[in-house]
Amino acid sequence: MLNEGLREIGTYAFRDCSSLESIHLPSTIIKIDTAAFTGCFGLKTIVLNDCSLRVGGYAFRNCISLTSISLPSTIIEIDQCAFEGCALKEVVLNGDIRIGFRAFWRCLSLESVTFPSTHTGIGITAFGKDAFRGCSSLERFKFPSLSIRLDNIIQAGQRGVEAKMDDIPTVEWRGGELVIPAIHRQIGDRVIVNNPGWSNAVIEIDKEKLNKVEALIQYYEMKEATTLFELALWKSNLDQAEAANDINRDANRIEVPGPVKDTILQYIGKSLI
Repeated sequence: MLNEGLREIGTYAFRDCSSLESIHLPSTIIKIDTAAFTGCFGLKTIVLNDCSLRVGGYAFRNCISLTSISLPSTIIEIDQCAFEGCALKEVVLNGDIRIGFRAFWRCLSLESVTFPSTHTGIGITAFGKDAFRGCSSLERFKFPSLSIRLDNIIQAGQRGVEAKMDDIPTVEWRGGELVIPAIHRQIGDRVIVNNPGWSNAVIEIDKEKLNKVEALIQYYEMKEATTLFELALWKSNLDQAEAANDINRDANRIEVPGPVKDTILQYIGKSLI
């Protein structure tokens, strides 16, 4: 464990420390410099406290025992090739972190990447060019925030969203977890999904599928919002009616005008309905 008050870990500080198994960084750390832990073959655990940290290029290159990493929302930047050649199977991003060029290049065991809500509209360049190039085992991306929003819609009684989800090919929605497949793109722009044979493939999120899921969620959230608005108007009228000893509940019901509701919902989900 490194002591509180430490601000920076210098270039090559722990390079090739093959017996180092665990790192616990203090909350005061702001920078891990270039290749600080490169070649630490025995490194299995990295604990990152909430700190405004920049991880330098090649910082954890070839840490072949490191199988998972969770990056706090306070991390500012993961520079180029920071985790190149690691044995990572899972990466969890908890904030809007800038991921540099080839940050996870040659992480051949990488299977799962989890994104926060700030990345729901992510494009292929949001992680830097070729950020996951060569991660031939990466098959899927998880979106916990979108999963929660979908589950909330279903719990509110909007069951139609499940059928709409089934209409989006290859997108999985099981047990409250949303999974969107990765695309493995070979040089020459020929697209094959999940072909682990291409060790040098460029890995991308299926942005088209992601956009459809987000639009679908927005549509049903707006549909639920208009229903709640109608109920609020109805309750307001009932309160007034009770004060006047008029208890005809149906007579006091107010609906959002059909054309207004249709315009709102068509604007949100015109590509889905």
